[in-house]
Amino acid sequence: MLYSKTTPAEKRRLFRERLASGELLRFPGAFNPLSARLIERKGFDGVYISGAVLSADLGLPDIGLTTLTEVAGRAQQIARMTELPAIVDADTGFGEPMNVARTIQTLEDAGLAGAHIEDQINPKRCGHLDGKAVVDESTAIKRIRAAADARRDPDFLIMARTDIAAVDGLEAAKDRAKALVDAGADAIFPEAMRSLEEFAAIRAAVDVPILANMTEFGKSELFSSQQLADIGVNIVIWPVSMLRIAMGATGRALDTLNEEGHLTSKLGEMQHRADLYDLIDYEDYNHFDTSVFNFEVAR
Repeated sequence: MLYSKTTPAEKRRLFRERLASGELLRFPGAFNPLSARLIERKGFDGVYISGAVLSADLGLPDIGLTTLTEVAGRAQQIARMTELPAIVDADTGFGEPMNVARTIQTLEDAGLAGAHIEDQINPKRCGHLDGKAVVDESTAIKRIRAAADARRDPDFLIMARTDIAAVDGLEAAKDRAKALVDAGADAIFPEAMRSLEEFAAIRAAVDVPILANMTEFGKSELFSSQQLADIGVNIVIWPVSMLRIAMGATGRALDTLNEEGHLTSKLGEMQHRADLYDLIDYEDYNHFDTSVFNFEVAR
């Protein structure tokens, strides 16, 4: 009932234990708190909160328009609805190194298990678009040092994302990843890798966990979980997939309404009311206060 029974500190500790095992952890992207609960129900290892999804949820493009307050608030709503650890996209840290420090402490307070900070210029753009630009190594290092120095819970994961491969090539990405680890990054997110060989090269270059971003319609081929596990990837995310599927289904339903005037033909594609009530623990609220729930749901 209400929110997660596992404290944020315990989620972080357990997440670190799982990450240290070397197994591949699967983090689908949640587009709202309810979808996070469904991700947990389906047996995944964690929840990813995408900056692109948070922007899209506001009807905005993913070009650095969202604020720390908006991201932290929505991320808190999502993270507290699941027993799973949640990692959030913190873009470029929302400003200079001192802003990055504040970002990390704010996200800690919001109950996140970790966040990634990227090395694009500010304002940034979607990692799978052309025309990206990255900051120099000194600036990228300052962001990660500020993040690592600011955290109060040592189990909060500081992940460094680098977009430099699309700008200067794979060798530059390997060098940047090593420098970011030296600066205090607990994990590396090499963005827009084009092949398993490129992921493997980053894996060999650093001795911390690495993340693979399996976003559709981007630069990376959509590799399977097993393929990524076989080359030693530690976390895989599908950041926007669930939103894309939900929006696609919504669009088709609206077309059906226009064409048929009702949604009878779509009933089989809908989440049943009983399944929704089960997912949100409607029955448990009845035990707390019968005025909240006082009827049975017929199947």
